[in-house]
Parts: sequence; C-alpha cells; structure tokens
Amino acid sequence: MRRLITALALVAAAFVIDLSAAKIKARADFDKTFDFKSMQTWDWDASGPGEVKLARSSDDDPETVRRRIEPTLVAAVEKEMKGRGFRKAATGSVPDMRVHYYVLVTVGFATQTAGQFLPSVTEWGIPPYVPSTTSFDIVQRGAIVLDVVSTKVSHVVWRGIAEGDIDKIKDDSERDEMIRDGVRDLVKKLPK
Repeated sequence: MRRLITALALVAAAFVIDLSAAKIKARADFDKTFDFKSMQTWDWDASGPGEVKLARSSDDDPETVRRRIEPTLVAAVEKEMKGRGFRKAATGSVPDMRVHYYVLVTVGFATQTAGQFLPSVTEWGIPPYVPSTTSFDIVQRGAIVLDVVSTKVSHVVWRGIAEGDIDKIKDDSERDEMIRDGVRDLVKKLPK
C-alpha cells in the first residue's frame, strides 16, 4: 500500500512539473539565407535593451513594468548568450549583432459552451439542450520578443517569441523564474 501511495505521489509530481513546463511556448523564425556562423559578438540595441507594450487598460504604465522586469530579463539574456558562446562586444566596438527585446502584455479570454463538443443535431434531430456559456475566463497574456539585428545587413535576422499566461497569484520570484525560462528557451533556438 505504501509503495502504491509513493508511486501515485511521484506520478502526480511529474504531472505538475510537466504542466508548469508547458506554460511557456517559445518559437523562433530566422532569415534562412543569413550565415549565423559569422556571428560571434553581440550587444544591446543602441537605443536601449528594450520596450514594454501594455494593452490592458488606459491606466497602464509601461515604465513601471519595464523597471520591474528589465533587470531580470537583461541578466537572463546576457547569461544565455554567454552560455551559447556569444561574447559581449567591447565598449566602443561594433558587434556582429544587436539584441532588442519587447515585452507585450494583453488581455484575452476563453469560454466554454455547454454542448460545444457534441454534434449540432443528434440522431433523432432535436438538440439535447440550448447551448449556453458555462465557463468564461479572462486571462492576461504576456510575451517576450527578442530581435537579433545583424550589423552587417542592418535588418532583423532572427526573432524569437516566448508567450504564456500571467498568473497574478504568483509572487515576483516565480515570475522572474518564468522570464528566465522563457529567455533560455528562446536563446536555445538562436542558430549558431
């Protein structure tokens, strides 16, 4: 009995870990004709590391959000770029690529309707009941966009996007970990 409870606890823990890992979706696209092997050094964009865009309400202050998340995001990008073998360019030198981030926060919703997965008309021709909304969730969605601009061709050669739901119940350390996870997933997709 004790082994069964231990096994069930391990399965439940694996399920929870799997769910937390699936909350961030990362994808990337790049210029297929560009030679990424020539990219050795990088630096932040000359205008600054990035920008925050909020599309929740007219009272949003993107500067407050930027001040809160930029230190975590910048440190995560610098760590992951170094881990991939890219060197930060020396002050005053021209890097091979410049990196710029965007943080986008929007509001979305998800609904479910009673009977939404049933056929519109049953075999005998009468719908079993009138469809009605049974679930309505409003969620905040966040995305981190990393752009890599080649200084040789002066256009974006790679763009990565990590997105997921923002859980207001989580504390700052948990949100910081999600940012680091998203950046790690993105930078892994950067061709080398």
